[in-house]
Amino acid sequence: MKNIKKKYFFYALILIFILLIKGAVYKDISFDDLKTDYANKHSKFIEIDEMQVHYRDEGTGFPIVLIHGTASSLHTWNDWTNDLAKNYRVIRMDLPAFGLTGPNRNGDYSIESYTRFLKQFLSKIKVDKFYLAGNSLGGNIAWNYAAEYPAQIEKLILIDASGLPTNKPQPAIFKLAKTPVLNSLFLYLTPQFIIRKNMEQVYADDTKITDDLVIRYHEMALRTGNRQAFIDRAKTDFKLGEKANLEKLKSIKTQTLLIWGAQDSWIPLDNGKRMHRVLPNSKLVVLENSGHVPMEENPTESLVVLKEFLNDKN
Repeated sequence: MKNIKKKYFFYALILIFILLIKGAVYKDISFDDLKTDYANKHSKFIEIDEMQVHYRDEGTGFPIVLIHGTASSLHTWNDWTNDLAKNYRVIRMDLPAFGLTGPNRNGDYSIESYTRFLKQFLSKIKVDKFYLAGNSLGGNIAWNYAAEYPAQIEKLILIDASGLPTNKPQPAIFKLAKTPVLNSLFLYLTPQFIIRKNMEQVYADDTKITDDLVIRYHEMALRTGNRQAFIDRAKTDFKLGEKANLEKLKSIKTQTLLIWGAQDSWIPLDNGKRMHRVLPNSKLVVLENSGHVPMEENPTESLVVLKEFLNDKN
């Protein structure tokens, strides 16, 4: 064990040297500074467990609640919101550990904790009946919430949702966050090229990854406390065990739409097919030209699928 730690330390020193030369050491960005750039007229803040939770509540009509994934923010839903707010009340938030909301006080980023958070949030803004959509981690939170509070969910939308084991190795950024010594370096060494590389794994079409998009993800990662929160979340064991998760999925009778990117390298299409087989009342739509975040990468195509589902009265 000591030899392994020495090896990591040696590699860490080399990495520090390289990144110092490249000017890749980045300081935290304060909440106030980020708020100036990333909050707008629709932004609101509500206190939950001593966190100032950033959320937006736009449009009128039946509510649809949107939950983002790991290392993302409510901004991932911008294109969907611009369209949906014409006919629906669209509610989205920055989850604890991410975006402007930042870390929670106890460092608990289990699915159980996120489900409790969502319940508190929706209770505080007095929303008790809604459509619920989530991507990746947000999808995991969404289907767990639907299992816990089925009477509140009119329809459920899961987009490349996590919650079942995959046959893929963990993405490099998660391995980094779990590796002793190297994860400490992540608190200081978070260059833009790492964020871009990560996004290239998430997107199917790299030409859609703009500099502005990379900057947004990068600056949100640098929000004070978010890097430590990412490490804490990465080290959290989300697995209740595959059997327990399968039983929970089987219990969800809510009409469910599964949207999956065929080129998702993080949570492969096979997982979507397995969820579809397990969920009693689901429909699976595969988007051939999308990766892990279809609503962000291909908003027009994914919106067509969503709106057909929402308008279906069956």
